[in-house]
Amino acid sequence: MRGLSLIIILMLVAGCAHVISDEMRARADENTDLRVILKSPEAYIGRTVILGGLIASSKNTDDGTFIEVLQKPLDSQGKPTSDDVSYGRFIIFNKGYLETNIYAAGRLVTVAGEITGTTEGKVGQMTYVYPIIKAEELRLHKEGDGGSRVRFSIGIWHAF
Repeated sequence: MRGLSLIIILMLVAGCAHVISDEMRARADENTDLRVILKSPEAYIGRTVILGGLIASSKNTDDGTFIEVLQKPLDSQGKPTSDDVSYGRFIIFNKGYLETNIYAAGRLVTVAGEITGTTEGKVGQMTYVYPIIKAEELRLHKEGDGGSRVRFSIGIWHAF
């Protein structure tokens, strides 16, 4: 019985772990959200942040992979929520190759890294200034893992 209790406790603790390392979280300004950054992105160059959201597109270049992300709020574990809330878009730059069929539109991602600048692009017909985050830690979430959604079940076939 004690062994079973220990296994359950370990599973609960592992399930509550943040997706970004403690070291990186200690370096990051976790209170800075994208709304604030977008007001004056140049003022945040050199700062380390943790952001996440829904991948809109990804592209490989000779320099590395660029991922356009529709920002979503993060839950207490650092996973983007599935809420219909977003404060804008940003670009993740990953030095090195990432498979764009895996880092594909519609997948959820969390990044920790330094804001290195901005780039101008288009969202539809609108000109948009994207902050660029150089990825130091990048976590792609399993499909269907919508962040803070809590699930539990009673019985065999029903989940609530």
